[in-house]
Order: sequence, then C-alpha cells, then structure tokens
Amino acid sequence: MKTLSLLKPLVVALSLFLALLAQARELPYNESADVKAEVAQALATAGAAHRPVLLIFGANWCEDCRALDAALKKGRNAELLAAEFTVVKIDVGNFDKNLDVVKRYGDPIANGIPAAVILSADNHVLFATRAGELADARKMSDDGIERFFKQALARFTPSSPAP
Repeated sequence: MKTLSLLKPLVVALSLFLALLAQARELPYNESADVKAEVAQALATAGAAHRPVLLIFGANWCEDCRALDAALKKGRNAELLAAEFTVVKIDVGNFDKNLDVVKRYGDPIANGIPAAVILSADNHVLFATRAGELADARKMSDDGIERFFKQALARFTPSSPAP
C-alpha cells in the first residue's frame, strides 16, 4: 500500500510533464527563428513559384493566434494556403520581438494579433490587416477565415475575364 501512495505523486508529475511536452510541440510560433532569413527565403521561393508571401504575426501565448493556426492547418483553409501562398509565421512575443520586421510591413499588429501581411515576391505589401481583423480569430468559423483570405487575395489578384 505504501508503494502505491509513493507512486501516485510520480504518476501525476509524469502526466503533467507529458502534457506540457505535448503542448510545447503544438505551439505555432518558433520563438528562436531567424525571421529575417525566413522572410528572405520565402520571398525567393515565392518569386520562383509566382505567388505571394503570407506573413502571420502572432505569439504562442495568444489564444486567437493558436486558434487561427489550427484553422489554417485543416480542410479548405490548408488547401487555400498551400495553393496560394508561401507562409512565414513570425513570433512577436509580448509585443517585444521582431518589431523591426513588424514596422517594416506597416505595423499590422497595432490593433491586435494575430495579424497578416501579404507580400509580392519583390517584397511590396499587397495587403495588411490594420484594424485587428483577425484578433478575434477564435470566434471566426473556418468558413469565415477562408472568406477573409479569399477576399484579401481578391484585392490584388486580377479577375478572370467573363466567358
């Protein structure tokens, strides 16, 4: 009986450790990434693929950022991103990391995160969130997120001619 009472705290501690480890693997933003190098690589890839770069600014502590990331990894949203963009996720920490990159693209995080910027392959801003459009991502449906990105694409993609 005494052995069981000694094992119980060990099992609880191990369970907590495994839960934290699982959560750490699922965090969307690489806090130690070389963001400038990632953006440069994405721009080079986008140029070769003739498609824009999507920068997603956020933080691992941000519930809306994690919700957006989860929504973008499944179904039609994942298909849309894979087909239309070269994606870079940029960690902004507690609004104290990668601020030079944030400012370079017009401070899209001024009204909340997550935030998005779409760049041409030659590094010009084609679209940026300015009013916190994604800051309530956890309340947006998958359809709403898909609609948002399709509307953003439509702002700079020429329409197909009518038949």
